Amino acid sequence: MKNYSSYLEIRKDLEDQIVTCETLVNHYLVNIHKHSQLNVFLEVYEEEALEQAKRIQEKIENNSAGTLAGLVVGIKDVLAYKGHGLGSASKILTGFKSQFTASAVQRLIDQDAIIIGRQNCDEFAMGSSNENSAYGPVVNGKGNQKVPGGSSGGSAVAVQMDMCQVSLGTDTGGSVRQPAAFCGVVGMKPTYSRISRYGLAAYASSFDTIGTLTKSVEDSALLLETMAGDDEYDSTVSTKEVPAYTQKLQKEDKFKVAYLAETLSHEGLNHEIKDAVENLLKKLTNRGHQVSEANFDLLDYLLPTYYILTTAEASSNLSRYDGVKFGHRTEDSKNLESMYKKTRSEGFGEEVKRRIMLGTFVLSASYYDAFYTKAQKARRLIKEQTEEILSKYDFIVSPTTSTVAFDIGSINDSLEMFLADLFTVQASVAGIPAISIPYGVDKEGMPIGIQIMSRHFSEEKLLAFARQILAEVN
Repeated sequence: MKNYSSYLEIRKDLEDQIVTCETLVNHYLVNIHKHSQLNVFLEVYEEEALEQAKRIQEKIENNSAGTLAGLVVGIKDVLAYKGHGLGSASKILTGFKSQFTASAVQRLIDQDAIIIGRQNCDEFAMGSSNENSAYGPVVNGKGNQKVPGGSSGGSAVAVQMDMCQVSLGTDTGGSVRQPAAFCGVVGMKPTYSRISRYGLAAYASSFDTIGTLTKSVEDSALLLETMAGDDEYDSTVSTKEVPAYTQKLQKEDKFKVAYLAETLSHEGLNHEIKDAVENLLKKLTNRGHQVSEANFDLLDYLLPTYYILTTAEASSNLSRYDGVKFGHRTEDSKNLESMYKKTRSEGFGEEVKRRIMLGTFVLSASYYDAFYTKAQKARRLIKEQTEEILSKYDFIVSPTTSTVAFDIGSINDSLEMFLADLFTVQASVAGIPAISIPYGVDKEGMPIGIQIMSRHFSEEKLLAFARQILAEVN
């Protein structure tokens, strides 16, 4: 069976009776087993997916199928799916099953999408390489023992290696866009609050955003159109009307495009990625877009601001995992206090414990104002300066990552690993939408990603522009 580039192709073949839903599911199951060494799926819903495929095939034949009939979806192991395991790739949630389904997942199911399994990720979405999972690292399908990026590495590789048509990931500081760049797929982070967070295991609640990993911008638009919108279960979700993103993709305008001088001149930027961005900027200029340099003098404050605030929120959010009501509980405790301590020490991995400790430190009475309060002020300044640039330009174009995918185990220093998020955290701190699109490969054949950011709730324009670029590249 061919590797479908978009769901539109799948739907046409389903309606023309060239394939069936069951054939599709079996195709993806074969690929999942074929590439099991990449450690992508933590659990595969094989029998259930085949049963769903039979039921949905009948609906297609009766002309009563939903808009996503036959779309096979993988979900990152931080999203709830009722009656199925939810582990956040952590030992502390061993044996836990979801009591309800995340709103984003449910909206796909309601339109007859098929959930094929839950995907490996960095523990509690904390990581930039997918090496922090309690169940071992995910391996990039494009390289020999290369990382896939994190934290949605399993979700990215699943799409990359055709183990499902699309995946749902989450993006707190680049966790959809960075693996998308490393794996050569499309990674979309919508505006914060565009998609309900109900049913998402929280890492940092004021940053966490459900995003998509796809082979095409068309599929990104389709998923966003289906999942976005008001939700009675999430008081933080936007009530803004959801545009028909899929119907606006053909629109081609001339735009004002900015690039940040500080990103292209950064000493850590791989020269082949720099060349790719500059090549795109030249092409945009030649095609009539207005391309200009913009200054963003807060680049050095992005990572400190992001990590102070997210670790603080993680410290609070992860306090609920104590071994009392669900998940792992130590077998070696003398009293309640020792049970808490030993459960959390045994259940959490090293990176998660490190971030909890950092967050607890910055929230402590002695250091709250010195770190947390200042970081909140810095976040406001970053947001305002980003919005000021976007008030003059339609988009900001930048590298998604400073390097291509690196070797598993090659980075052991946490601060060096944090640098992998350097170009993606700006959109997360500011809460704006951003997309990473594949733009060629380096001399060793590893994918390069380019990031496009735009104003709050301007996904319609962002998706159309991204599609326009990819159409010209391909």
